[in-house]
Amino acid sequence: MFDNIKEYIDALNIDIINNDRKVVLQPLIAFLKHKGEENKPIDLNFICTHNSRRSHLSQVWAQVMANYFSIENVTCYSGGTEATALFPKVKKTLVKIGFDIKIISQSNNPIYSIKYADNVHPLIGFSKTYDNSFNPKSNFAAILTCSHADGECPFISGAEKRIPITFNDPKAFDNTDFQDQKYLEKSNEIATEMKYVFQQLKVK
Repeated sequence: MFDNIKEYIDALNIDIINNDRKVVLQPLIAFLKHKGEENKPIDLNFICTHNSRRSHLSQVWAQVMANYFSIENVTCYSGGTEATALFPKVKKTLVKIGFDIKIISQSNNPIYSIKYADNVHPLIGFSKTYDNSFNPKSNFAAILTCSHADGECPFISGAEKRIPITFNDPKAFDNTDFQDQKYLEKSNEIATEMKYVFQQLKVK
């Protein structure tokens, strides 16, 4: 893992997560533990309406935390109820933290290589519907990262488990003086919660 990303994760304080939020995160922890005990692949599909902000941040940080804690067989995906594009500020926020992000296909919906370690396959980031052929078809956890997608998708075809873990949308601060700060805060919030989740797999 890149040193600056590792140092960033080292500094995240999971003690700021309150008990109510830990209850929300518990079903994901239970799913991960169950899959790990059965030595089965762990596929996580993070779903938001536009697959442009929160779902991508959740996908990235969950994959990175699996690597950080040496949890094997974890593959993280993301999708939406519709496809738009990865919002540029998400990319800029992750680059600021230390990710190496390159555009590998330019279009209205660019495809990005998101690299966080020298010897690990990069994540492929682009906006897509949750049932896109790029994503798993069965035996995955569908993790709803926004309340709209949670309400619109009472049933996710192929999902072994449906887990709402919703976050407020940093889009509310677009085109304001607080945009940079709020996107970084949202990334920090999601990273901290994913650190807590994956750390629980190391607790005996």
